[in-house]
Amino acid sequence: MKKIVAGIVVIIIIGVVLLTIGQKSTKTTTTGDTMSGMNNAPSQSSSTTPAATNSVVISNFSFSPASITVKKGTTVTWTNKDSTAHTVTENDGKDGPKSTTLNPGQNYSFTFNAAGSFAYICSIHPNMTGTVTVTE
Repeated sequence: MKKIVAGIVVIIIIGVVLLTIGQKSTKTTTTGDTMSGMNNAPSQSSSTTPAATNSVVISNFSFSPASITVKKGTTVTWTNKDSTAHTVTENDGKDGPKSTTLNPGQNYSFTFNAAGSFAYICSIHPNMTGTVTVTE
């Protein structure tokens, strides 16, 4: 019985260490399929368009705003301000956003080059949904 308890304790310790290492990983941002390191500062745009039209915050297990409308050629940036990891993953078969796992504080950007409606989810938490409508 002592060996079983000791084994369980070792597994828990290993899990905590792995989670801690994952939390301390370098913050990254992705655009399309490329990745580059960055700090925790939010993305800044030199555009005169208000940031609310091309920025989505991930918080409280939701995308906010859940639906946005942008013009073709606009880059949308999602920022994970939640306490856990999330993704931004197209789920309607279109060429939409496909992020890697975004840990708290990380960003993902995707440029929409085609008009239409693009539905996406968090593949870790599929009840989290959003839509980007792209106009000409």
